[in-house]
Amino acid sequence: MAQAVRKLYNLGSSSSPISHLIYNKHKANSQGLYALSPWGKSIRCHFSVGNFQAGSSASSDTSEDGAGLCHQEFQRWQNGGGAFHKSACIDPTALIETGAIVHPKSVVGAYVRIGSGTVIGPSVTVGQLTKIGYNVALSNCSIGDSCVIHNGVCIGQDGFGFLVDEKGNILKKPQLLDARVGNHVEIGANTCIDRGSWRDTVIGDHSKIDNLVQIGHNVVVGKSCMLCGQVGIAGSVTIGDYVTFGGRVAVRDHISIVSKVRLAATSCVTKDIKEPGDYGGFPAVPISEWRRQVASQSRTSKKRVD
Repeated sequence: MAQAVRKLYNLGSSSSPISHLIYNKHKANSQGLYALSPWGKSIRCHFSVGNFQAGSSASSDTSEDGAGLCHQEFQRWQNGGGAFHKSACIDPTALIETGAIVHPKSVVGAYVRIGSGTVIGPSVTVGQLTKIGYNVALSNCSIGDSCVIHNGVCIGQDGFGFLVDEKGNILKKPQLLDARVGNHVEIGANTCIDRGSWRDTVIGDHSKIDNLVQIGHNVVVGKSCMLCGQVGIAGSVTIGDYVTFGGRVAVRDHISIVSKVRLAATSCVTKDIKEPGDYGGFPAVPISEWRRQVASQSRTSKKRVD
């Protein structure tokens, strides 16, 4: 077969259709092999980026805020088929699944897995060994190493901050800072973590967050905390280390909670908690006091029935 091809090549001049076809095919194959090679010349931030593309442009034509990036600036990632911007820094071991997109100036570390439908916004950093599920939206944030982010999580969007002027108009307060997620953090499905306005929103190392949790802007959560499902934390709350919230706990804004506090399910924190221990009720009080309240209410209700 090879001899036949060489004969055909020798029969045509440099301008003949046959030689032109063979030359172009040979050139395309060489470029394809070079594109797949891990020793390409295009290296940014110590990661190989351009050398792991398949050469085709992605279909996306806008950035996260709709600022109209040219679709030709996006390319297809060889490992998984997702799209990435040419200015992104992506480790060659990262997996970006089809339908996922990495926007300009983002950094994706080694052995990261990004699921289909996920958007990594501009200038977002994702640490090594982190696993990101389907349809996740990351913007204005950084994610640490060895994190697990489940399906539908949103991190780094604007917080709920408004003011009313003298004419009764509702005006939006600027939300210009970031959200920072530490190392070994797990975040459950459809949880939302807002970006900061006057300080970064922070989730400490080794903290675990259940599904459907809302964390407002400027909240600081310490290390090794556990937040169960449907917890709601209003803006500018400060939470210490080793704190546990039961399901549907609510915390009002600008509250401080010291380390090693546990809150019973459905509790509502309306003022600072300054001593470690167990709390419960609405408003949250020390657990022994809350139990007495519940027992007293039970006795009262029984007397009314009798």
